[in-house]
Order: sequence, then C-alpha cells, then structure tokens
Amino acid sequence: MNNKINQPTISSDEIIRPTRLEIDLKILADNYKQIKNTVAPAMMMPILKANAYGHGLVRVAQLMQELNADYIGVAVLEEGILLREQGIKTPILVLGGIWGNQIPLFLKYDLTITASSIGKLNQIDELAAQMKTKAKVHLKIDTERIGVHYYTAERFLDSAVKCANIRIDGIYSHLANSEIKDTAYTQLQLERFNEVLSFFEKHSIEMPLRHIANSGAILQMPNANLDMVRPGILLYGVYPSNEAAKTISVQPALTWKSLVVYFKTIKAGNPVGYGSTWKPGHDIRAVTVPLGYGDGYLRSMGHKAEILIRGKRYPVVGSISMDQIVVNIENDSAFNGDEVVLIGQDGLNKITVEELANWAGTIPYEILTNINTRVPRLYLE
Repeated sequence: MNNKINQPTISSDEIIRPTRLEIDLKILADNYKQIKNTVAPAMMMPILKANAYGHGLVRVAQLMQELNADYIGVAVLEEGILLREQGIKTPILVLGGIWGNQIPLFLKYDLTITASSIGKLNQIDELAAQMKTKAKVHLKIDTERIGVHYYTAERFLDSAVKCANIRIDGIYSHLANSEIKDTAYTQLQLERFNEVLSFFEKHSIEMPLRHIANSGAILQMPNANLDMVRPGILLYGVYPSNEAAKTISVQPALTWKSLVVYFKTIKAGNPVGYGSTWKPGHDIRAVTVPLGYGDGYLRSMGHKAEILIRGKRYPVVGSISMDQIVVNIENDSAFNGDEVVLIGQDGLNKITVEELANWAGTIPYEILTNINTRVPRLYLE
C-alpha cells in the first residue's frame, strides 16, 4: 500500500459503531482487472464520484493508483482537491461543470477541466495565461445528454485548438441509455460522437484521447471503447441494470453490517414504530438494529425490506426511523451482539443492492451513494 498517503486503513478493533461497511479491496482490484483485461488496449478511467459510489473516495483512489489506473474521474472540484491533498498523483478529470472562479484551483491542484462552451474555454485560457501555465482540458460533446451540441461542435473545437494556454488532452461524451438491452440509441450517440471527431482528421490535428463508454457500454458495445473507458457502478461489482448483458464477471465489493442491540416480545395488536403503521396479529419476538434513514437505509423500504441474522431472512417491520429499524424474528431467538447483514452474504443467503433498490423503488446507484459518511468503512486487505 502507498504509505505516503495519510489515510490509514481502519481495523476492526477501531470500529466503535456496530453499523459499518466492509469493503473488500481484493474484490475491488479483481473487478478492475476483469474490466481492464476485457477492454484492452483501451485505457481506464475508474469513476469515483459520490464518495466512490459509497465505498470511500480516498481509499478507493489509493487502490486505483496502486493498480496504475490511467485516470480517475470525479464529479466536483472538491473531490479532486481532496485526492490531491491525500497524495493521489494519478491524472484526475473533474466531470462536472465549472464556475469561472474555480479555474485557478483546477490549475493549482493540477486537475483536468471539463470544458463545455466557448465562453468557458476563453475563461480557462485567460486565467492559465495569468498564472503562466497550460490548463489540461477535456472537451465535452453533447450527443443528447450534456455538453456542446454535436451539430454545432465545429466552432467549439476550432476555438479550442486556437487557445494558446490550453492543452486538449481529451474529448468525450456521455451515454443516456447504454444499460438497456436495445443498444440502437447508444449506437446513434456513438455515431454522432464519431462525426464530431472527424474535425481533427479533416484539419490534420492530433486526435485527443476519446472516451464515451460507461458501464453499460463496456458490457454491451465494445466498439464504444475507443481510447479509454469510464467504468462506474460496474467497478464496484454491481451491474447497471437487469437488462444489461453480463459479459464481464464482477463481484460486489461492499457488505453492510450491523448488530442486534435490543430484544423484546411484542404482544398481538401492539403497534411498532413511528406512526403505528404496523402491528402483529399474534405475539412475536423482535430485535432492534441501530441504523436507519439517517445512514441511508431508505425510509421508502419500510414494510418491504429484509435482513439476515445467522443466515436467515427476517422482515423489517414498522416505519424505518432515522437511527433504527425493528425486525420481526417470529419465534426464533436472537441475542444482543448477533451480526446483522443488510447487504451481502451470510451463509447460503444473501441480500443484494438490487433488492434494496427494488424495495425502495429506485436504482442501485441511489442505494450505494446514499450510504451516509457517518457509517464507518472497514477496508479488508
């Protein structure tokens, strides 16, 4: 591990709170290698936005640096600055839009800027000149998502190559529907992007690094790999949808666990939780687990979610509170300190991120990125 980066791995002895995430770094590294081997010779830009999809921004970035990732992708300037301050040297592309007053910070921290208009190009060029440096830029093309429209891109590209204080390191676009089975629209977006790229050949200008493929395209459209791919949720072992072809074998790197902290018997007809939304029809045994929507265990999963204790599924009953849930174990036994699995494997049973998404009426992305930073991350080496 990189000892120069000041973020030690937390050991199990240092975890005080019973609710925690366990991130298996070996699985994460294996996922990276599986994707890398599939897309070779294309380069890799693992996407670490939103706290690395809940897995912990800095520690995952350290691992990506150890694996010699070509780039790291983040969403906002603050994420890039944090990584630089924690010793990450890998090139970092900030995918989000910028404000003019942010540009000096991009230059100070050697972060690559997404340029999505002629106005932004001019601002970057002027400030880079004032700071006596060259700004590293990736140009953003809208093929029906965000960026400069593909059908008006030529003027934008012409302006970019004339900026004396800008180095055009890359050009990219975003895909809107790559995770669905029908790839026709994704192919159309790729064709539009390729049309824009013809500008460089037409004017005998060196082609910058081309990238458009996200997790869905990596799985389903090898012709979209181009020079570099941008795996997001796939890197963490979760497929972008049930429709997407599973052409690469990845495993979930995250397990969400807690402990039983209270046991009681609930008499028939007595309500449970805020709003008295549930009551048993007969006497039951119940346990309390110390997590809730304040941790990202979404309230919308109430009356639908299940957890594992000793490898057996039990339903969450009553409304999910900010800091706790109640679990109906019927006539079974459970004790304070028994392990509870909210996402992951226990014995022969497992609960997946996809199941939580179904219970919440959302997508796996939202489940992962909503796990609050107050939940400690334990990294398994």
